Amino acid sequence: MVPLLLVLLLALILFGAGFAVKVLWWVALAVLVLWLLGFVARPAGSNGRWYRW
Repeated sequence: MVPLLLVLLLALILFGAGFAVKVLWWVALAVLVLWLLGFVARPAGSNGRWYRW
């Protein structure tokens, strides 16, 4: 019974990690798109940077 529970727990952990990694990939893709749009839609009077750092 204990090995079965350990296997189920491992499967649950791996499923949760896989779901989290997939969500992080979508977040990274959204940030990349916003970053690229910032270069396209930058203000006319700027020196090429749309951010303040």
